[in-house]
Amino acid sequence: MRLKRIMASVVMASMIVGALTACGNENVQNNNETSTKKALVGLVTTEGGVNDKSFNQSADKGIKKAAEEFDVKYSVIESFNKEDYEENMEALIDEEADLIFATGFQMVDAVKNVAENYENSNFAIVDNIVELDNVKSIVFKEHEGSFLMGVIAGKMTESNKVGFMGGRDIELTNRFEVGFAAGVMSVNPEAGKYLMDRKTVKYVESFVDVNKGYEVAKSLYDEGCDVVYHAAGGAGIGMFSAAQELRNSGKDVWCIGVDMDQAQTMPEYKNVLLSSMVKRVDVGTYEVVKEVANGEFEGGKVVQMGLKENALEIAESTSNNTPTEVIELAEQYKEAIAKGEIKVPSNFDELMSFKGVSLEK
Repeated sequence: MRLKRIMASVVMASMIVGALTACGNENVQNNNETSTKKALVGLVTTEGGVNDKSFNQSADKGIKKAAEEFDVKYSVIESFNKEDYEENMEALIDEEADLIFATGFQMVDAVKNVAENYENSNFAIVDNIVELDNVKSIVFKEHEGSFLMGVIAGKMTESNKVGFMGGRDIELTNRFEVGFAAGVMSVNPEAGKYLMDRKTVKYVESFVDVNKGYEVAKSLYDEGCDVVYHAAGGAGIGMFSAAQELRNSGKDVWCIGVDMDQAQTMPEYKNVLLSSMVKRVDVGTYEVVKEVANGEFEGGKVVQMGLKENALEIAESTSNNTPTEVIELAEQYKEAIAKGEIKVPSNFDELMSFKGVSLEK
């Protein structure tokens, strides 16, 4: 009887050990599956879509590069109107995305709403600040890069009238306008005074309406501007069309593009482009994906990127239509701004007290 009890105890102990071993093996297997699971990063675009030849496309470029280098999965959802933003972000949450990018200031309310409702999900917004613990904000010093475009415009104008065309008259786009005006003032005060008074400044009130962009740009050229810089997203394509039409009719007018090297993204307009202010959104998105891949993402942070961080550039194609001496002068200003020797105004109050800085010998 005693022997039977001993044997039963041995069998029971074996069963317990076997069960524990099985559980241990299952945990190891699950841990292995977890450790090899690829991170997933998502992007929700604004209405311009991922191939907008501008902002969204640059963001997509950086994410793609990082996803390939760090073996991260990537999913894109394009928005067709503002009402799609929240739904599209929630769709990526359903896909269990480790991070969701939102491009552009227009998405700030949608990001706030979704991030508050899904506290365990992480987000990154480009071009605006959302003060939540699960959101990283990436903003650029657009006024610094726009200053360099002002230097080029101020040196290249023959009519001493240069124009600025913005998408919407808001704080973000105003930074482009203000920096551009400061750059023109530094090399050509005569042309700069029109920008200071906003006499040669017009807003499309849209970042996607190409036809309206054409009409606004045409009016600036008709008023005597021979160089116009745009910060109007997809609507800026209308400016290129207007300039090309005028050049074909014998008028010597020029454009300056934005966000990407637009002479490369839209080579059909390269003959009317002096330069583009390249806003390296791809640098910002690349760095954040790298953080996710390395398990180092931190929400609640604001990353500011400017000339010092090499996040803003003069387009490579500038040499196509702009003389070497003008490019070299713009590069001198770039270096001085990056070193902190020139503080570029970022708002209208600062612009009004700004004294043009001459680096010409």
